[in-house]
Amino acid sequence: QVQIVESGGALVQPGGSLRLSCSVTGRSIFGSYAMGWYRQRPGEERELIARIRSDTDETSYLDSVKGRATITSEWHENRLHLQLTNIQPQDTAVYYCNGLAGLTFATSEPRLPWGQGTQVTVSS
Repeated sequence: QVQIVESGGALVQPGGSLRLSCSVTGRSIFGSYAMGWYRQRPGEERELIARIRSDTDETSYLDSVKGRATITSEWHENRLHLQLTNIQPQDTAVYYCNGLAGLTFATSEPRLPWGQGTQVTVSS
């Protein structure tokens, strides 16, 4: 049974930084075409914000986080990370990771059961 556990969320001040992590058990994430980080802001749908391909480590990002987010993966350890810098109030959200199907950022779809997510709250 696949399980995803995200961690690292916290209350941070604007301009701060955070490193989020997720651990996947039950299957190898290397078997996914790509892995990604999603966020769900209050009252909004979950959206993909960062993606990394398992074969090339090529990364891609949603425009609103480009330059402030870095996705990395420890493929053989089944762990995924997201470094967020210069965090802004609009980054307040629950963050999730998932395996992705789809050849591009725009066509990516989640393929694993969702974890509980990790809450990031940005406030001064």
